[in-house]
Amino acid sequence: MVVLLTVALGAGGCATSRTPNGPTVEQPPTPPAAAAPTGTPTGTPTAAPTPSGRPTAPPSSAKPKPRYVFPVRAGNVSYHPTHSAYPGTDIFANCGAPVVAVTDGKVLEVSRVDRYRKSGPQGPDNGGRSVAILGADGVRYYGSHLTEVAAGLAAGVRVRAGQQVGTVGRTGNANNVCHLHFGISPPCEQTGDWWIRRGVVWPAEFLDAWRRNVNRSPAGEVRDWHRKRGCPPAP
Repeated sequence: MVVLLTVALGAGGCATSRTPNGPTVEQPPTPPAAAAPTGTPTGTPTAAPTPSGRPTAPPSSAKPKPRYVFPVRAGNVSYHPTHSAYPGTDIFANCGAPVVAVTDGKVLEVSRVDRYRKSGPQGPDNGGRSVAILGADGVRYYGSHLTEVAAGLAAGVRVRAGQQVGTVGRTGNANNVCHLHFGISPPCEQTGDWWIRRGVVWPAEFLDAWRRNVNRSPAGEVRDWHRKRGCPPAP
């Protein structure tokens, strides 16, 4: 007669049993039931913890503010707050001083040939050699009377703030005086609208700020001018 003896231990222990013709065998304990999951549901992103244990803020989607620089890179520079006949500024510096893009953008127009003649039409060719840039802020920046335009510049080419686009000169109707004519305007027809491209917003207050390394944008003032006047026809 074979007697089976089974002893059950308390929860978390092991059970032993004697087989009919063998030694006592220990049985593994029954694992506890799995606890219900808690916390964030699967698939929901969480912020990464910082060393302090606090989650980091999500990355910002705001665009960086435009950077502005003074358009002539030289020490002996001067300019007047006013200009004859229309808003603009003449920036006086030595011929050959670097002229740079005031902000990031793309080239709209380039004139590499000085077509101005005193006996010809006064207006379309007054700037001589020139560059017009559409800034990432939506504003057109125009520089003229250049001695030369930088190599590789053409319509559609991207430029960065501070990148050289030409040199100060006296082409066009500069009256043999080395200076950069600088104009700020909205991009109307983008090409051929010389009466707007030459300048519609007074630049001096922005030039003052950029010379002090202050990022003051003319975009709001240009938008206001454009909203009120549109793109007026040639005078």
